[in-house]
Amino acid sequence: QVQFVESGGGLVQPGGSLRLSCGASGSIFSIYGMGWYRQAPGKQRESVATITVGGSTNYADSVKGRFTISRNSANNWVYLQMNSLKPEDTAVYYCNYRLYRDDSWGQGTQVTVSS
Repeated sequence: QVQFVESGGGLVQPGGSLRLSCGASGSIFSIYGMGWYRQAPGKQRESVATITVGGSTNYADSVKGRFTISRNSANNWVYLQMNSLKPEDTAVYYCNYRLYRDDSWGQGTQVTVSS
């Protein structure tokens, strides 16, 4: 039904910042909670940050205080502001519903933090 499209990834140095963006085609999604997920090489996908329709957020302990998830009600985009990036943040980042749907995963956007 809906496939999300992520953008904004890239190669950054440790301590740098990136802002990821997420949009979707096929249907509206602003009425659903959303989340950012990531999958590092050789590891399974993990939840990074979530935001409910009411704006309540949760973060993985590993990114708490460094990442901020937000959404723009005007364009239905979801964002992940990533600050103080560390090499261990290197992964492919995906967005999906907070209560994710397996058929909605996009290609993700690669984030590489390298010194």
